[in-house]
Amino acid sequence: MDPDAFTELLTPRGRRALAEAEELAGADPVAAATTLRRTYDAALTSAALTQAGLRARAVAKFGADAGRMFFTPHGLEQSTRAEVAEHRARRLLALHGEGAPRVVDACCGVGGDLLALARAGCTVTAVDTDPLTVAVARANAEAFGLADRVTVRVGDAAEVRPEEYDVLFADPARRTGRGRTFDPMAYSPPWPVVLDLVARARLACLKVAPGIPYEFIPEGAEAEWVSYKGEVKEATLWSGHGAGGRRATLLPGGHTLAATGVQTPTGAPGRYVYEPDGAAVRAHLVGEVAELVGGRLLDPMIAYITSDAEVATPWASAYEVDDIFPFSLKKLRTALRERQIGNVTIKKRGSAIDIERLRTDLRLKGDNSLVVILTRIADKPSVILCKALPPARTGSSVR
Repeated sequence: MDPDAFTELLTPRGRRALAEAEELAGADPVAAATTLRRTYDAALTSAALTQAGLRARAVAKFGADAGRMFFTPHGLEQSTRAEVAEHRARRLLALHGEGAPRVVDACCGVGGDLLALARAGCTVTAVDTDPLTVAVARANAEAFGLADRVTVRVGDAAEVRPEEYDVLFADPARRTGRGRTFDPMAYSPPWPVVLDLVARARLACLKVAPGIPYEFIPEGAEAEWVSYKGEVKEATLWSGHGAGGRRATLLPGGHTLAATGVQTPTGAPGRYVYEPDGAAVRAHLVGEVAELVGGRLLDPMIAYITSDAEVATPWASAYEVDDIFPFSLKKLRTALRERQIGNVTIKKRGSAIDIERLRTDLRLKGDNSLVVILTRIADKPSVILCKALPPARTGSSVR
């Protein structure tokens, strides 16, 4: 989709083409294109069908708002889930303090974050190097009546002057011509440019991949890992508010856990095993989760917690232990056969076993289900047979 085709898509005629393309969702692509070509030229037909497909995919991230938004394929891939963007905007306002902050968005993409910031009351000046992406972001601001709070222009992030604003927001592109990159030095703009912007900002908020190496986190910055319904979505680096440290946040509940430096003991398996949420694991807060459930680690290097008490917590999935033994395929197969297990959920940490091959080798047969955890206990490959517990049960405490 080129800028001219997108511009036409914003006209009354283009919007009719887009509406018709959305009605053809699920139809054979050739048949859909043929239908639209009876009324519209090839460029508009292609743009409408592409946009209709992107809107359908965007529902998972943006819900009902996706039906009013515009996207590019790359922009949709990198855009933030709406609930995460809203959380970040709320926190940004809280850290800024009184008044509506002036935010500069140094690499705005299609504008998912600038929409959340503007809706929260911020005035946003946004830049992106791609003219089409800028047009899309501008159209999204207009679609939600936010054009008076948002200015979007073509520009290079390196030329942004964060010192002229209250807050710097940056979401560096993490895709290259070869696909997704996990190396901050390959971000666009590159990490040194991002750090220079942060150094000149009063308050900065950087969206980064959840797997960012700790050595790339700026000194004095707070790193926050965010999980949505149990899946780690991203990390955010906050600089300028003086807090520092590490934090994990669970959405949609809004639970937050910060590093306390607690030292967690290692001990023998208890009646329950807890698997911390991925945000807590990424933030190195396994010890803090263990403290919440009165637990200990099965192995000092592995994020499985054991406890003698059942404690319902949003910070971990809980399992009641049925049996524990050193790993042996023959013994595992026998144990599952005796229990008439026909369906297993296999989890592993600290194990090199191929899960799919193991599933085949187990030759399961039966009507019952079980959770199989493959891990190390006292540095020995071990198997834990257990059943998953619901998030909260009557009579259990909640922390």
